[in-house]
Amino acid sequence: MTATVSYAPTLEDRPSPPLLRMSLAPSGSAPVLLDGAWWPRSRDLGAELPSLTAVLDSLWGRITRVTVNPAHWPTVPRKVPVAGHVVKVGSFMAQQDPHQMLLLSYRVGRWDLLVIPPQTNPVAAAWLLAAASDPLRTSTASELMAEAARLGTATETDRAVEAVWDSEGGHEAGGPSSTPRIPAVVAPVIGIPAVALATPHPAKEV
Repeated sequence: MTATVSYAPTLEDRPSPPLLRMSLAPSGSAPVLLDGAWWPRSRDLGAELPSLTAVLDSLWGRITRVTVNPAHWPTVPRKVPVAGHVVKVGSFMAQQDPHQMLLLSYRVGRWDLLVIPPQTNPVAAAWLLAAASDPLRTSTASELMAEAARLGTATETDRAVEAVWDSEGGHEAGGPSSTPRIPAVVAPVIGIPAVALATPHPAKEV
């Protein structure tokens, strides 16, 4: 007879929750069109929103309401339970940029985040995270997405041209080579530990 002994997992054995992929504009920067970017892992708003508010509540004050454009969210729940409270969710098809999320903190202010599609490749996502948190930029969420798409297309074209050039002995001949148009940058703030240390910048008026 064989006995099977199981042990309850310790704290060290439990998998760590995935880091929140987000960037925020630097502290002290003037309010602009976008206050940063968020790169969720899915389009399940009910599953993704709690981890976002868990970080932003401590930075911006309790997030009480969120609005999105339903174009990229298959289901928009009216309310999402988060840590210690409930966030009301609204959807606006015509009035809101499809790549933008608006967050409201009662009596504190509002913030706007670029929502990067979950399937975005890491290089483009890193560029978008950095661009959306750049206080010198005045692009809308959709304008940044379009710019990233153009840069990505140019990069793929460059690579295709370089591949043909290589096949014809271009590098061996010492000719110039192209470089990717989208740099592999790291966003100024990414992951829960880094975000938790950030200082909130001024909020827009509601």
